[in-house]
Amino acid sequence: MRRYFNTEGQCEPEEHFMVRLEERLEKIKTLYVDRGKYFVINRGRQYGKTTTLRALAEYLKDCYIVISMDFQAISDIDFADEPSFVVSFIEYMNDIFVKEKAFMGELDTQAFESLLSLKEQDRISIGKMFRCLSRLCETAKKPIVLMIDEVDSATNNRVFVDFLSKLRECYLNRKKSPIFHSVILAGVYDIKNLKLKIHPDEVQQYNSPWNIAADFKIEMSFSAEQIRTMLTEYEAEHHTGMDLTSVAQDIYAYTSGYPYLVSAICKYLDEEVVDAWTGAGILEAVKALLNQNIPLFGSMMRHISEYPALKDMLYAMLFLGEQIAYNPDHKIIDLACMFGYTVNDHGSLQVANRIFEMRLYNLFLSEEELASIMSKKAKQDRK
Repeated sequence: MRRYFNTEGQCEPEEHFMVRLEERLEKIKTLYVDRGKYFVINRGRQYGKTTTLRALAEYLKDCYIVISMDFQAISDIDFADEPSFVVSFIEYMNDIFVKEKAFMGELDTQAFESLLSLKEQDRISIGKMFRCLSRLCETAKKPIVLMIDEVDSATNNRVFVDFLSKLRECYLNRKKSPIFHSVILAGVYDIKNLKLKIHPDEVQQYNSPWNIAADFKIEMSFSAEQIRTMLTEYEAEHHTGMDLTSVAQDIYAYTSGYPYLVSAICKYLDEEVVDAWTGAGILEAVKALLNQNIPLFGSMMRHISEYPALKDMLYAMLFLGEQIAYNPDHKIIDLACMFGYTVNDHGSLQVANRIFEMRLYNLFLSEEELASIMSKKAKQDRK
């Protein structure tokens, strides 16, 4: 099967044209995993988090035992209480080790069986599970790395807060009691500042059970040069005669390297446009993308509906030309950056890319036009 540009789920280099991740993976390994850091990869939706995590799991296998989980695979009922969560977590780990048979030879059999037997005990707790995990980590032939994708799906659960708190406690005491060498969480929200439902009456408050996390500073967006390298592979197979540098720079100019948007434009150029790999073809692809109800835009519309102050800020920036200073302590500014809709550009807040600007501007323009029409109609009705 010939490779293609993928916009649905994880990308695989054998199947898809994609930016190569080896340099990014080596930086994560060297700067974070090898140093035993606990950290969070929090980026906007469809920013390549899952692709990076799964590629990293493969990249680390020679040096580490990697437990790679996705909390979307754990149902809400499994977060109902500690025993349910512990049983589900242990069963998930067991499934991973059954599939990754090479890891089984690197674990102490007695320590692993002790962990599994916890499911059959009457009084199960997260504390007991971590004591078994500590023994497993202490006796393993390689350091164990825990990865959890889609942690957002668990963030409104008290049990998840307790799990994070226990990870934090174990991290601080790991010189005396061994535990995971490195822990990597991934999601849209910054775990260090999650707004969590932790009371029975569902009053929400900020809580920081994860203040041990190292700041993750690896760039996840694509540069124009990285886009060019990806297109070079495409050109080697398709021989379009495109100007690789010019096309890569044009795509970057619209997307600022946002991974999904880069892939979406390339996919449209490859599959839909006749005069494809030119400036005119790229503009056609951008216009087509702006007219689609893709999940990324759906998330954006939902967020500005949920946070009216976020919508007001973006409106002021785009429609009124207001300059807003970046301030990480301002809730709405922090949210806008966390969702990936804005960036800190040398101390000034800017919309993350031209496509987001155009989509939001179109929304605000339509709302203004509709408001004007309704106002005129109301005046006519009063006559």
